[in-house]
Amino acid sequence: MTDNSSHDTDDAATEGGRAAGDAATDGGRAAGDAATDGGVATGAAQQHRQTDYLSEEVNLLKPSTAYMRDHLRIVWTGFIVWALIVFGPVTMTMLAPGTMTTTMPVLGFPWHYFLVAFGAPTGALILAAVYARQRDKLDDKYGIDHSTDTGSADTASDGGQRE
Repeated sequence: MTDNSSHDTDDAATEGGRAAGDAATDGGRAAGDAATDGGVATGAAQQHRQTDYLSEEVNLLKPSTAYMRDHLRIVWTGFIVWALIVFGPVTMTMLAPGTMTTTMPVLGFPWHYFLVAFGAPTGALILAAVYARQRDKLDDKYGIDHSTDTGSADTASDGGQRE
């Protein structure tokens, strides 16, 4: 297991009487101070840049950083929508077989067949597009730049170090 504490900064470790070992995941803000600017001025974006996410423990029930909390909210919401899209027609066929097995007037398919064969794949594509858009908004909120030009000769094209 890895250490689940975030990297301490001088201002985050000393604000509010915190000891240096009590790392805050809120960017060093006071408990009642709300970040209304997306975290740019309050230090959330700076803390995000200083966090080594590869060494952070990922806990789906208690994420270690604000970025991970927001990202997991998007993932869990997408999972719930996906479950409804995939299992909704099947469940409705079990609960209301008369309605779901009737033939559609236009195409001639039973409703349950059409919803599973056409609705589920289409819903998955729409869900993927919504996820990409929400992830871009989240990256903008935390000041994450995915440009490929890192400016370092030691960095490989996949983001790793050259050997």
